[in-house]
Amino acid sequence: MTCKSSKLLYPNRIAKILGCTLPILLSEITYAVDDDATVLEMPVVEIVGSDSSLKNMASSVNILTQEELFKSHVFNVNEALRKVPGVNVRDEEGFGMRPNIGIRGMNPTRSTKTLLLEDGIPLSYAPYGDNASYYHPPIERFASIEVLKGPEQIKYGPQTISGTINYLTPNPPSKPGGSLGFTGGTREFYDGQFNYGGTWGDFGALVDITHKESEGARDNTHSDINDFNIKGVYDIDSHNALTLRANYFQEDSQVTYSGITDAEMRNFGIQYNPFKNDTMKTDRWGTSLTHQLTFNDDVSLTTNAYWSHFHRDWWRQASTTTDGQCGFSNDRALGKAVNPDTCNSSQGRLRDYYSYGVEPRLHVNHRTLGIDNEFDMGFRAHFEEQYRTQENAKPLGGATTISEKNERDTEAYSGFAQNKFILGDWSLTPGVRIEHVNFSRTNELNGASGQSSLTEVLPAFGTTYSPNDRFTTFFGFHGGFSPPRVEDAISNTGTLIDVGPEKSWNYEVGIRTKPYTGSKLDAALFHADFQQQNAVGSIAGGSTPLAAGEALYQGAELLARQDFGPLFETDHNVYFQAAYTWVATAEMTSAFRCLGPANDCSALTAREMANGAYIGNRLPYSPEHNLTATIGYSHLSGFDIHLETVYVGKQFSDFANTVEVPTNGNGQIGEIDDYVVLNVATTYHVKPINTDFFVSLKNLLDETYIVDRTRGILPGAPRLVQAGFKVNF
Repeated sequence: MTCKSSKLLYPNRIAKILGCTLPILLSEITYAVDDDATVLEMPVVEIVGSDSSLKNMASSVNILTQEELFKSHVFNVNEALRKVPGVNVRDEEGFGMRPNIGIRGMNPTRSTKTLLLEDGIPLSYAPYGDNASYYHPPIERFASIEVLKGPEQIKYGPQTISGTINYLTPNPPSKPGGSLGFTGGTREFYDGQFNYGGTWGDFGALVDITHKESEGARDNTHSDINDFNIKGVYDIDSHNALTLRANYFQEDSQVTYSGITDAEMRNFGIQYNPFKNDTMKTDRWGTSLTHQLTFNDDVSLTTNAYWSHFHRDWWRQASTTTDGQCGFSNDRALGKAVNPDTCNSSQGRLRDYYSYGVEPRLHVNHRTLGIDNEFDMGFRAHFEEQYRTQENAKPLGGATTISEKNERDTEAYSGFAQNKFILGDWSLTPGVRIEHVNFSRTNELNGASGQSSLTEVLPAFGTTYSPNDRFTTFFGFHGGFSPPRVEDAISNTGTLIDVGPEKSWNYEVGIRTKPYTGSKLDAALFHADFQQQNAVGSIAGGSTPLAAGEALYQGAELLARQDFGPLFETDHNVYFQAAYTWVATAEMTSAFRCLGPANDCSALTAREMANGAYIGNRLPYSPEHNLTATIGYSHLSGFDIHLETVYVGKQFSDFANTVEVPTNGNGQIGEIDDYVVLNVATTYHVKPINTDFFVSLKNLLDETYIVDRTRGILPGAPRLVQAGFKVNF
C-alpha cells in the first residue's frame, strides 16, 4: 500500500505506519475506511511518516505496534523495549517509573545515553543539562513506539551517540468512542484506564486517564501513579492544522535509593530493604502546541512549541550501601539488621525542572537536475532551568537545614539539514547537525557561579539499495554527540571543568527484508568509536569519580519473525519472533583521565583508570548477549497465547571487571550473573460485546536474580500474576 496523502483517519495512524511504510511485525492487519468519516490533519513529528518511505531510510528502525503491546500486556516500558533488538533495559524499583535504557552496549543507568521523545518532542526533563530519567509516563498512554538508530538521528538530538525512542500518542477517533480497562494482580497490582474521544466537524479530541499501583520488587516499596492526558486537533483550513496536548502525571511512592550488601542478601534475602521511611513524590505538568502549515503536496512546515515542569521530593535515609548518614555502613556490610527509626535523620533531595522550547521543521519534495529529492531542515531553541535543594531533617520529621541550593540553567540552539537523493533503487542522504549549548550554575548559598559553552558540528551520511518492496540494504555513519551535565561542566564553587561532550563516530550496515509470506528479517552490524566517553561517577560500582576516555562498541542485532498462518493460508497462526543483540566489543581503549575533585581523583580506582590499568576491560553494565524470543498461537476468532523468554547475559559492575564478590562486600562490586525470565500472556476478544479478556504471568518461574549493583544490590521483579478486561465502546 502506498500513502498518497497525509490526511488519514485517526484510528489508522498505526495502519499508516504499518501498511504504508513498514513490514508488519505481527500478522497482517486490516482496517476499514469509512468514506463518510471526517478526515483531519494530524500535525505530529514521526520518525517514519508518509513523507519518507522506510525503504529510503539509511538507519535501523523498529516499531512496536499498539496490537503487540496490548497482546503482550506489558505493564511498563521495560517490558516493551526488550522486544527491540539493540536495546538493553534494566529494572530498578519493579514498576518501571525510572527506566534504565541502554542501546548497543551503552550503560543503561537512568537512560542518560538515550534520547526520549513523545510525538517528536523532548520527553526528558533536562535533555541537555541532566539527561536522567526519574520519570516515565505509563506505557498505556502510547499508541506505538518508534526506535531509531543510525545517521537519521541527526534530525532529532541532542543525544545522538546510541539511539532515539519516539513514543506516539493516540489520536482522536473519527467517530465518538473509547474504552475502559481494568487489570488486577498479585503484589497489590491495580491498573485502571479510561479514554474517550471523537471527531466533530473540524475538531477532534481525546481524553485518557490512567491509575496504577503496585508493590515493588523489594520489601517496603510501593508505587501509586495517576496520569491525565488530553489531546485536541483542529483543522483550521485546508492548509493549516493544530494539535494541542496537555498532561499531568503524579507519583506517590515508598521507595529507597540504596541497594543492599552481599551479606544482607545472604542473611535476609534478595528483596530485603530496611529503609521503610523513604518516600518519593513527583508531579509533572506538560503542554505542547503543534502547527502544521501545508503549502502544497510537496512542501510542509511543522512547528512544535512545548513546556514542562517536573517537581520531585525524594526523602531518604540512604543513598548507597556505603552512605554514612545513619552510621549503618559497617553493620550492613556484616549483614546485621538495622532499624532506620533509630537513625532519626532524613535528607530531602528536592528538585524542580523547567524545560521549554520551539522547533520548526520544514519538509520539501523537489526535483532537481532530474532527480527526486526529499529535503528536511529544522531549528530548535531550547531552554532548561534546574532548581536543586537538599534539606536535612534531624530529628526525623523535625526542622530542616539547607545544605545545597543550586540553580543550573541551559540554553541550547541547534539546527539540522538533510537531503535525500532518490536515484531509482538507490538513495543517498547527506546531512549535518549543529549544536550550541550554554551552561550556567549558581550556588545560592555562597553566591559562587560559573558559565560555560560548547559548539559541535555533526555530519552524517547514509545510502540505501532497494530493488523491490521485499528487500532493502543500508549503510550509514554519523557523528555522535552527548552534552555534559551542568554539574560536571561547572563545579559548585563556580570553577569550570574541562569535561567536554561525549563524541563518537558511529557506523552501521544492515538489511530489511520480507523474503516470503509471513516472514520478516531485520539485521544490522554496528560500530561506535568514542573519541571521548564520559563516565559519570554513579554509573559504576565504587563511586568512581567523573572521568573521560576513549571506548569502542561493536556488534550485531537481529529481529526475525515468522507467521505460519499467512504462509499456509490458515486461520490458525503459529508464530515465532526473536530480538537478539550481540555486543561483541564494549571496551576501554585508552586511559580515562579523572575530572573530579582532587580528593576523589586520589582514590585507587581513579588512579588506576588514569594510569591505563583498565585498557581492554569490558565497560560496566554492557552484557554481551540479550535475547527476547516469543512463540505463540493466534486465531482469527480473537484468541492469542504466547510464551516469551527473556535472556540477559552476564555483565560487570565495575571498571576493574571484578568477578568474585568481596568478603563482606558493599554490594557494588562483583560480576552479575546471566538470567532467564519467562512470561506468558493470553487474550480472547469477545466480538458481540467488543471486549478483550486477558491473563498474564510475569516471571512465571519466580526466578530471583540481580539486575544492578550501582548503589548496592537491586533484584529483578518477582512473579506477577495479572488478569483483566478491556471493553471498547
